[in-house]
Amino acid sequence: MHLTSLTAAHWPDVRRIYEQGVATGQATFQTEAPTWAEWDYSHLPHSRLVAIDADYGGTGHVLGWASLSPVSSRGVYGGVAEVSVYVTTEARGRGVGRELLATLITESEAYGIWTLQASIFPENTTSISIHLGAGFREVGRRERIGQLHGLWRDTLLLERRSAVVGVPPARASSFSPSESATLHGNA
Repeated sequence: MHLTSLTAAHWPDVRRIYEQGVATGQATFQTEAPTWAEWDYSHLPHSRLVAIDADYGGTGHVLGWASLSPVSSRGVYGGVAEVSVYVTTEARGRGVGRELLATLITESEAYGIWTLQASIFPENTTSISIHLGAGFREVGRRERIGQLHGLWRDTLLLERRSAVVGVPPARASSFSPSESATLHGNA
């Protein structure tokens, strides 16, 4: 297995894996996969990964993918992103998710992301375990945060703060006084 950048050429496999996650009822509130254009627009242009099994019939079969979505359009949250990690059914339990997440963390830090967050259904214990193993911590439970198929669902909010990325001094001085106070805990 090797990791490479996720591109439009990978979309058919990425979409299939996403649909497998949707079908479990434990991976997302979405009930169908988006189009490439919708997915591309809603994810950061960097830190998009696919895990490729080059030995799978010589075709470079996609085993899983990971990406980041912005949590807000406000500049103060420019270094905060939401994590998505999906692994194909046949590759689960092989460490694909762990490797994707570890590489995603490293890549996100190279792009100045200081906080990663994940919103995970409490029943998705495998995903929770992978995130906790990668240095995430549970910061709360959001009760009845959304409905899936007419049923209210809770999510756990997990967060990972980078030990190597802080607020760049140039960015900190460009915030409004209220944003700067909030950012530095003085609000």
